[in-house]
Amino acid sequence: MVLARTTRLLAGAMTLACMVLIGPSAPSDALFGGSRPVDAVRDVVPNRVMTWNICNPCEESDVDRAAEIASYAPQVIGLQEACVGDVQRIRDYLEYLHGLVYHVEYGSVLSSWGRCGGAPWSPGGFGQAVLSAAPMTDRVNVEYPDGGSEDRGYMAVTTTVGGRSVRVFNTHLAQRRQETVRADQVGVLAAAVARHDRAIVLGDFNAVPQAPELSRIWDLATDTDAQCRPASVGTCKPTTDWLSKFDYVFLRGIAPLRHRVHLTSYSDHNLLHTDLDPS
Repeated sequence: MVLARTTRLLAGAMTLACMVLIGPSAPSDALFGGSRPVDAVRDVVPNRVMTWNICNPCEESDVDRAAEIASYAPQVIGLQEACVGDVQRIRDYLEYLHGLVYHVEYGSVLSSWGRCGGAPWSPGGFGQAVLSAAPMTDRVNVEYPDGGSEDRGYMAVTTTVGGRSVRVFNTHLAQRRQETVRADQVGVLAAAVARHDRAIVLGDFNAVPQAPELSRIWDLATDTDAQCRPASVGTCKPTTDWLSKFDYVFLRGIAPLRHRVHLTSYSDHNLLHTDLDPS
């Protein structure tokens, strides 16, 4: 594992070195200067949305994280445990190494020097982020009244998926063994989701489907995993290294087509993406 991580980090460093030397293919807003290469053009997959807790603090490189996302090229991506600096680099690598262009909005709930690096007078924002191939509007960032052992919240944006406008929520609920706190957080989130006829709710809920604290979300929306319902036992595809389902794509007023969980060595949570019915 150590050798593999060292190899990935060395590969990332070599990629950065090449980007600096090449110049014109490096991100203009990420220390390097230059313009986008003409031949690096690739479209996102229509009607595909993804959620991923990218793990922080972890030793994985943003080059690797971008490559994982590019493998599935969703229209919309919700990231949790996201440092602003990491997301900026991931976004740049998606464009300049993979030809995928995304807009980005942040839902930071914590300014943490130790968690996200930077100087004490300029800490990095930590929380959620949404990347969307289409522009986003009406961003809100809400910190839950009680975050539990760490500040937590949700963010929401309006964007376009499959040619139709939709409200997208991205959240990260309180850590395990804080059921009462999560129940209160779900109440806040559910009240916001209920105001929209078409909504996608992404995130790490830190709870299995049958957990009582998720009931208010289940009342409003459906998980994209057709085999996964709050009363089911053992049929939900796990999304974590400890083989629990904690990560969700909930849909309100939208039908799913396909649901996939992709194993990754770059986080303790796997990538989860769903293709939506465009009708």
